[in-house]
Amino acid sequence: MPMRMRDVVVKPMHPDGRRFVAIFAAATLVLFLVAEPLGWIGLGLTVWCYYFFRDPERVTPAGSGLVVSPADGIVSQIAPVAPPAELGLPETPLTRVSVFMSVFDCHVNRMPVAGRITAVDYRAGTFVNASLDKASTDNERNALALETEGGDRLVVVQIAGLVARRILCFASQGDRLATGERFGLIRFGSRLDLYLPPGVTPKVAVGQTAIAGETVFADLAAPRSET
Repeated sequence: MPMRMRDVVVKPMHPDGRRFVAIFAAATLVLFLVAEPLGWIGLGLTVWCYYFFRDPERVTPAGSGLVVSPADGIVSQIAPVAPPAELGLPETPLTRVSVFMSVFDCHVNRMPVAGRITAVDYRAGTFVNASLDKASTDNERNALALETEGGDRLVVVQIAGLVARRILCFASQGDRLATGERFGLIRFGSRLDLYLPPGVTPKVAVGQTAIAGETVFADLAAPRSET
């Protein structure tokens, strides 16, 4: 079926965004009463708020062992880093792929691979720019440890950004989720860190645009490098 223009412009919105859009819309009405130019500015911000909370359907690539991006945004860093200490995992450095989400990206987070959530740990913190490396340890964050049916362990960390003030996680320890399934949301501009299993080579590059649930980050079935 051909895509209609309405489907391009109008996107499903995550339920968490409804009250924010309603607040922006109410403020816009007041601004129109005060001064029409201010009202048009408010209308623009209301449209932005609607698109911030958009939750479009995604087509997850088929294939056993494929690891997909957990977030929309730009791959900002790929580096060997020890996983978050709060999860109690070995301190051996793992390949960490960081995705920076601007305030214009979709902020719904998706499972990078099918598996069981073995641990969830939330830590309060600061709100420095999420593109900075120290944001991984200093900022408010929520870490999830995942285990696939094949026994591979991965880590996903939701990190609040400069203007983000709340991390939402819809999944709990013990949950089994499918690849690309929604598990969280961050308001308003943030970052996701994905730690790959030892020896797994990422299939993305720094600067690449990632789409949550669709962009392939790695293949667990591919030959692994010696570590």
